[in-house]
Amino acid sequence: MRLISLELESKLRERKLWPQSWMTWAALYVLALDLLLLAVEWLTRRASPVVSGSLDVWVVLLTLLAMALLAWVGFRWLRAQLLWRLRNRLIVTYVLIGVIPVLLLAMMSVIALYLFAGQFASFVVTSDIASHLRSMEAANRAIAHHLANGISGGAKLDAEMLGRTKPKRPEWARRQLCAWYGNQAQAYCTVPEGAARLDLPTFLGGTGTGNASGDFRDIVSDHGQFFLRTATTVMAGSETSASPSSSSLSLRVILSEPLDKNFVETIAGDLGRIAVYGTEGSAASAGTTRGTEASSSKPLMEFGGGEARQQSFSAGTVPPSSGMFDHEVTFPIPLPVLDWATGQRLRAGALAEVETRPSVLYARLFAALGDYARGVEYILLLIAVVFAAIWLLAWFAGTKLVKTITSAVDQMYQATTYINRADFSHRITVQSNDQLATLANSFNSMTASIEKLVQEQKDKQRLEGELAIAQEVQAQLYPKLITQLKTLEVHGFCRPARTVSGDYYDFLALNSEKLVMAVGDISGKGISAALLMATIYAAVRAYTIEAIPALQETATVGATGTLGLMPASDGNGVDGSPANLLALLNHQLYESTPAAKYATLFLGIYDGATRRLTYANGGHLPPILISDDGSSHLLDCGGTVVGLFDNLSFPEASVQLRRGDILVAYSDGVTEPESDYGEFGEERLIQLVRENRHLSLERITEIVVAAVAEWIGDNEQPDDVTLVLARAR
Repeated sequence: MRLISLELESKLRERKLWPQSWMTWAALYVLALDLLLLAVEWLTRRASPVVSGSLDVWVVLLTLLAMALLAWVGFRWLRAQLLWRLRNRLIVTYVLIGVIPVLLLAMMSVIALYLFAGQFASFVVTSDIASHLRSMEAANRAIAHHLANGISGGAKLDAEMLGRTKPKRPEWARRQLCAWYGNQAQAYCTVPEGAARLDLPTFLGGTGTGNASGDFRDIVSDHGQFFLRTATTVMAGSETSASPSSSSLSLRVILSEPLDKNFVETIAGDLGRIAVYGTEGSAASAGTTRGTEASSSKPLMEFGGGEARQQSFSAGTVPPSSGMFDHEVTFPIPLPVLDWATGQRLRAGALAEVETRPSVLYARLFAALGDYARGVEYILLLIAVVFAAIWLLAWFAGTKLVKTITSAVDQMYQATTYINRADFSHRITVQSNDQLATLANSFNSMTASIEKLVQEQKDKQRLEGELAIAQEVQAQLYPKLITQLKTLEVHGFCRPARTVSGDYYDFLALNSEKLVMAVGDISGKGISAALLMATIYAAVRAYTIEAIPALQETATVGATGTLGLMPASDGNGVDGSPANLLALLNHQLYESTPAAKYATLFLGIYDGATRRLTYANGGHLPPILISDDGSSHLLDCGGTVVGLFDNLSFPEASVQLRRGDILVAYSDGVTEPESDYGEFGEERLIQLVRENRHLSLERITEIVVAAVAEWIGDNEQPDDVTLVLARAR
């Protein structure tokens, strides 16, 4: 038995019928279990119906699971067997991009034609109703002016006068004509048999109001029925009794015709069948004499979010079909209805349903063309034939290109085996001038490109390592342990936009009472800006450390290019001014940097004995001084940028600091980031610091930086963010 099973397995493997994946084994296992349960269910159907019934659900579930697994396994097998060859894949591709789009286009055309037919049928019905309303309005306006002329001539408005004015044509037997003159409470009407008298609604003036509301025409709902109504208001006659004045009074004339089966019959004509649906209440009283019981048997339609609509009536018949493609077209038409009592547009008014055929609509559409309609048919047929011929030609040409594509791909496949062996000397023979040839040329140049990319990757890794070292070195330049004075606390923060920053800040404690504060921004970004930042850092420290004579004033640069310095008065550290120090830094940067490189720099020396800050500004954003009472002003004394021009002098100013005053120095990366609402701005920075001025400087910095980050959002940080805070205490 074991030998037989091994032999059978070997034969199945040779024919590639032996299951190779766990999915296939799972499908076979589920199928076997399903067949077993099905057999048990069939055997126990008579002996134990209860057991057989309990197995029904499991049989169904296992059958569905087995079908799903087998479908997936069959799809994978079909893909592996049939789609491995490029030729078969191209055939499938042609079907997907050539045949299926044509079928989808045909379906879209059928749907579009159906919608067009429905819309055209809707247009025919609504335009007929609108035309009938305009005709009624014109007749009503003529009657109103005729009555107004009679009243102005001395005649009295009464039912007899109204009856004489009403036309005697047959269609007017269904229409109700009512007139109100002045403030009369009762209208004079010509009422058809069985119809209720009209009431004058408040939105047209109401009874006894005496206000004119102009003309009106619309479909209205009155006492559960639909009507076509028009109203005309004109001025006629004059008051002679109630008032000595001769002012004219308003004459209101309303013409009403029921929107019922008789009216819809005139619209339907040879168009087809038109059914009108209303609310259940309106349908029950829509002009039928059979009462509620008869109307309740009429068909219902869900409309307007599930609201039930009952058919009021239907008129006309669907014309016979003129061919196998001349199917019925059914389309709903919402009819806007006005509530006669309130004048408000009903949210769920009437609904008309048109049943017709494309041949009828086609005849109505091309009726104006006459004999030219047949020519239009021939033109459309010719266009369809041309399109079909173009599609067949494209399909034939595509199949002819299969060999050229498959041969090019085979050459590419053979070339990849050389690349897999790291043999970059292999080249593909190019014999054509098309995109496949371009692909082959690209492959031929790929070997050289790979070697170049490998070298570039090595250079990039080395550059990234150097940037990491530069970032680490620059991080050491920013002050870590800041000496706080008894009367001044300071804090600084810098977040680079890239790996390294071009912003600069520093604090240098000269002694227990004096502190030098520096904030700067280097032009540009990246390594060049970071190097210039390090230069300024070193220069500022070199000129302000202990035992180096301080700069009192800048001497002129002689022929030798040296700069004369005046020693400090006491010879003990920096007693010179920030302006002189800026002048010295400007000269050094001008001499040692390219012409396009410059920096903005704010320098301040705080004297704790006098609580006075002496500062000079070389083109940097003016710092903000925020007092403890919330007021603020800019330290706007300053000059141009540092390092762009030689032999510059900088103005100097000083400001007295009081307890609680906060000095805010910052770079443009704080105030200039933009969002959909504009720039972050100086005012928003002042507001944040003012609201949180009683918190620690570290906490204020966190709040400002978080606000800037939130303002930027998901966008890339545009510039380095540097913030320096100092608070007198």
